[in-house]
Amino acid sequence: MSKPVEKQEWFQVAEAFEASGLTQKEFSAQRGLRLSTLQSWVYRRRRQRLRKAQEVRLLPVEVSAVAPPSPVLLEVVLASGARLRFPAGADVDYVARLVTALGR
Repeated sequence: MSKPVEKQEWFQVAEAFEASGLTQKEFSAQRGLRLSTLQSWVYRRRRQRLRKAQEVRLLPVEVSAVAPPSPVLLEVVLASGARLRFPAGADVDYVARLVTALGR
């Protein structure tokens, strides 16, 4: 195998390692790579994936006239389609933390 040169190629190697079920030492020996180089790229890929998972998407909101109070619950629909319902007056910070945790 020719050795990867570009960042994307190294990420693909790190991805192949993750899917291989081998130890880093076994994988690097099979591919003819330095163990420390593989470890470095696996670490970078994991760090990049963690950063992407932590990104927050903001959606546009349109404010309309204030509706009279009603017994309707606050409902949040996650990207997965799951619906969360909270009583009126629920702690907004709690709801935000919960939605963030469930989105991971």
